[in-house]
Amino acid sequence: MTAIARARAPRPDPFLDIDSYDPEADLMVMNLGPQHPSTHGVFRVLLYLDGEIIIKAVPYPGYLHRGVEKLCEKLTYAQITPIVDKNDYVAPMLNEQAVNMAFEKMLGVEVPPRALHMRTLLAEIQRVASHLLWLGTFAMDLGGALGGGTSVFMYCFREREAILDLFEKLTGCRFHYNTHTVGGQRHDIPAGWAAEVHRVLGAISDRIDEYEAMLSHPIFLKRTKGVGVIDAQLALELGLTGPLLRASGVDHDLRRDAPYHIYDQIKDLKVAVESDGDCLARYKVRVVELRESIRISRLLVDNVPEGPICGGRPIKQPGQFKAKAGQVYVGIETPRGELGTYLIAGGGKMGDTPYRLKIRPPSLHALAVVPYVFPGHSVSDAVAILGSLDPIMGEVDR
Repeated sequence: MTAIARARAPRPDPFLDIDSYDPEADLMVMNLGPQHPSTHGVFRVLLYLDGEIIIKAVPYPGYLHRGVEKLCEKLTYAQITPIVDKNDYVAPMLNEQAVNMAFEKMLGVEVPPRALHMRTLLAEIQRVASHLLWLGTFAMDLGGALGGGTSVFMYCFREREAILDLFEKLTGCRFHYNTHTVGGQRHDIPAGWAAEVHRVLGAISDRIDEYEAMLSHPIFLKRTKGVGVIDAQLALELGLTGPLLRASGVDHDLRRDAPYHIYDQIKDLKVAVESDGDCLARYKVRVVELRESIRISRLLVDNVPEGPICGGRPIKQPGQFKAKAGQVYVGIETPRGELGTYLIAGGGKMGDTPYRLKIRPPSLHALAVVPYVFPGHSVSDAVAILGSLDPIMGEVDR
């Protein structure tokens, strides 16, 4: 069956009873994972194969369980930021923003305009770094034989390293930053940093055309077009967000539809949407987002307002907060979709720490499509599909 024919076939039954399958078939059971290569983290998928064709896929997350949500209930609001850094370890700045926005909403803490501007800027630069890592690993997943797969991987990591250099100059750290905090930022923009941002992002922007040209190889197109189709209905049923949802034809982006920080001040924010819902569509959406995040970042870095970077509302003791009883939810748009934080505060003697903290990670919902999309494809297609989902297991097994 061709990739296009698979795309048009009825949706497979994810709950197929193997015992009721063709008794004449010589089935094989195979583990994809939980080793790291090709599974983008410690993730296992049990595949039932009829020849080389998958007839059922059963995902098994949980190999990287960290207990972050429970751990956060034992920490003060100011102590939680470096803990959640490790959830989506490819976009740690966004983890920090998500929890601190929930804390600020619950505590009634205002964030100064300069800090809001910086948060938006850093979120977009982080999106560029995250999509670069995805693009490089996705190209390598499909094999160097496609004509440039391994080269794209090395080039994308080279560009991402330059962005990590920018973050190091701002925060002193290359990976887990602990730069966002309740009420604003810990680190201000150093002298000459804006010029460095323009230099780095300008170079990356010039090279995206080269990456697209390298990935226009016929093998890349055959391995992505019509493969792993997620229709809009399934995407909505499973709670997909971000590039996966937009690649299935649903025009939704929290930065535009429920703006936070200063996204409402950004004119003509381009939301990439594709209708095919396959691996190729997800690739196209992320490449457009790469270009748009670079444009936004270069626009914002030249217009950072003056003023304090933290504490827009008087706080008796820095780092000490006490919340009244209540609950809030805050969602932001990360490179993988909606990252939500649901916070319940206990009030009284429990006001120093969260009573409950629930994190809604987009990668968990992304992996929910595996039983629906893998069947009917080959094992090699499964690697391409999983790569196109861009899951980060740190936030799945939080």
